[in-house]
Amino acid sequence: MSKLTVGLLKLRQRAGAELNLFFLALSFFSRIPTPKSMVYSSAKLNQANRYFSLVGLLLAALQGVFFILFMHILPLSIALLLSLAAGLILTGAFHEDGLADMADGIGGGLTTAQRLTIMKDSRVGTYGVVTLVTVLALKYLLLLELAQRMNLATGSQLQFLASLLLGFALSRTLAASLIINTSYVSEQSSSKSKPLASSQTAGELLILILTALLPALFFSLGQVLCLLLLLLLFRFLFRTWLIEKIGGITGDCLGAAQQISELIIYIVLLASIFIAPY
Repeated sequence: MSKLTVGLLKLRQRAGAELNLFFLALSFFSRIPTPKSMVYSSAKLNQANRYFSLVGLLLAALQGVFFILFMHILPLSIALLLSLAAGLILTGAFHEDGLADMADGIGGGLTTAQRLTIMKDSRVGTYGVVTLVTVLALKYLLLLELAQRMNLATGSQLQFLASLLLGFALSRTLAASLIINTSYVSEQSSSKSKPLASSQTAGELLILILTALLPALFFSLGQVLCLLLLLLLFRFLFRTWLIEKIGGITGDCLGAAQQISELIIYIVLLASIFIAPY
């Protein structure tokens, strides 16, 4: 067997291994079918965190396709609402569920132990419902304003789709970045997110960041810098708050970080239009 053949075989094996990691990340964060040949292990699932941003790009692209299709047969506001519903179906409301659980736990518990116990409860309480409704309503209104301000009725849809791509990918990067320097505080046996939260290398974080910043090419340098600064500030404040309240992070907290940072991204993009209209 020649050196070229051996090299090609190794390259194929490497590509297959990386594709398997991507499918693991996709299966964990969405309801999209994945190949039955996919190989699972806790270690591989942990390595799959390098593809969280790429999964976000795929989900945003699919939601964007639904939006464009609906927009050709329905009013803009209805098309957007249906595309958001499609997005929730695609993800199984995975991150939204984490947000509601975190709100219930931290809002309803008086001690760290109580907060963690409430977070593990599958039932949704008042804090969770209020937080979830507020976040979903705000996300809808922000995206509706972005769509209207970007004049989608005239056919200019690329900028809005880029906003979705950036919101989905960068918010997942911020959430995943908490893994690298924040302790996980929940019981492994009771948390489906534990394998994802055990470790993260600098290389994996770099892949996450570079992937998430691809849609930033559609925005100005000022918009991107402002966005990154505010997200870094949010990450610092959110991490500090979580350590104070529960001593670290849980899988629910990562879901909450994704949801809140996605809102921050849309707020910054919308504010930039008011300050300097396209």
